[in-house]
Amino acid sequence: MSEADTAASPLAGEREPVSPRADLITAAVLLAFGLGVVALSLHMPTFVEQSGTGLTAPGIVPGFHGTVIALLSILLGLRAARRGGLRAGGMKAGGAGKDLGRLLTAAVLGVIYAAVLVGRLPFWLATALFVFAFTAIFEWPRGPQGRIRRLLEAAAIALGTGWAVVLIFEDLFFVRLP
Repeated sequence: MSEADTAASPLAGEREPVSPRADLITAAVLLAFGLGVVALSLHMPTFVEQSGTGLTAPGIVPGFHGTVIALLSILLGLRAARRGGLRAGGMKAGGAGKDLGRLLTAAVLGVIYAAVLVGRLPFWLATALFVFAFTAIFEWPRGPQGRIRRLLEAAAIALGTGWAVVLIFEDLFFVRLP
């Protein structure tokens, strides 16, 4: 079979799946977070005493999101347990440094977005710059082949996201953005 006979996999160059133990730990953290969100949403005021209905309570949406996160974390935990996440020595060595670097990069970009860009630039532009920088930085290590195309795609995604966020929040939900 020649190289011309095989189609390039869209997953070419992707890393191997996360270890079952890492999935199990992630599931536990997400379950605690989801249950915490549900508990806090139950303590939010309902405004029933002000002739509102229970369906207008501000805790409905966060409670729903917390419930979904908790349920999906249970599914992730069950899948991890089936894959051997409960066995001793389930964590793979190595790779943690690279993952930590990616986590720190994402955190720094988020702080720059929230602390520097938002409020100093129009919201759509701040969001577009953040999305472009995030996409470009995480796509850069894939190598020089196709880099220009990936940067153009990142720019298109960024501009579309900046426009869509403003459209949805200001025109659909009537939320004033900074």
